[in-house]
Amino acid sequence: MARSEITGQRRMRARNVSHSNIKTPRWQNVNVQRRRLWVPELGRFVTLKLTTSELRTVDKIGLVAFAKKHGHAL
Repeated sequence: MARSEITGQRRMRARNVSHSNIKTPRWQNVNVQRRRLWVPELGRFVTLKLTTSELRTVDKIGLVAFAKKHGHAL
C-alpha cells in the first residue's frame, strides 16, 4: 500500500461524480516516492518512502527536524 514512512499518510476515500450526479466511492492514493536522502547530521544516506509534499518540506527544514516534528528519531 502507498504509505508514507514518517507521517503515515495513506490512501483517502473519495467519490466519482458522474454527469447525472451519481456518487460512487473510490480510493485516492497519495503520491509516494522512494528517495535516498543525505542527512548531514548522521553523515550518511537514508532511504525513505515519502509523499511529494513531505519531500518539499524536508528540503525546507531538513530531514532530522521533519522527523522530530512528527515524533520519529533517525
